[in-house]
Amino acid sequence: MTYEQRAEMLEHEQMLEAQGEQYPAVLIELVKVLAAHPSGFRRWSVMRAIRTEREHLGKEVPQKLEDEVERTFRRYCADAKNGDAPAEDALFYRPREKAGEVWAAYPERIKPLLANNDNEVR
Repeated sequence: MTYEQRAEMLEHEQMLEAQGEQYPAVLIELVKVLAAHPSGFRRWSVMRAIRTEREHLGKEVPQKLEDEVERTFRRYCADAKNGDAPAEDALFYRPREKAGEVWAAYPERIKPLLANNDNEVR
């Protein structure tokens, strides 16, 4: 890992800490799903994967789960109209070369989230 890559990771961690955020569970779930699909994953498939994982773990699957996942994606998305994250700090993006509603994550930016939450990518 180069010095610049490490500095970028630290800047992103500091941005999240400065916002006073604990990492929401839905953010970690979204990161895990998208980390397993580096070229992107269709929105519908992301929702299905999160729902299936929650059911498998015996967690609650609220009726508004998709809304919460969508809001989380947009909040941390580089090209979202209502996103809080500037493009250089965003965790997620929509690949332009893919047709339809495809979501993807910046691998170098999501590593700190996975490491800090002791989550493995499946």
